[in-house]
Amino acid sequence: MANELTAREMTAADPKASDVAQRVLQIIADNQKKDISVVTLESSFEELGIDSMDAVNIVFAVENEFNVNVPDEEMKNIKSVRDIVEGVQKLVAGKPPDNPQKAAA
Repeated sequence: MANELTAREMTAADPKASDVAQRVLQIIADNQKKDISVVTLESSFEELGIDSMDAVNIVFAVENEFNVNVPDEEMKNIKSVRDIVEGVQKLVAGKPPDNPQKAAA
């Protein structure tokens, strides 16, 4: 319960960040065939039984879900759920809108 509260507190100020966190948690739970209640921001990949191949599959799923590209050098640093959530939040925040208006018609 404490871990769930931490996740809510982290994203309470930003509903978009909360959505990203929940979607990443769901991707990890689905990929690992675990109930989402056992996947928290505080979970390490080791605690969840995620090996390097699982991590690559999770990153691919996240890239597809959010239409982002996780740089290879960043993939090496992902060791926990929080690492991937924070990384995706940064990538999504820096991404241009899906339907940008044309400046010149």
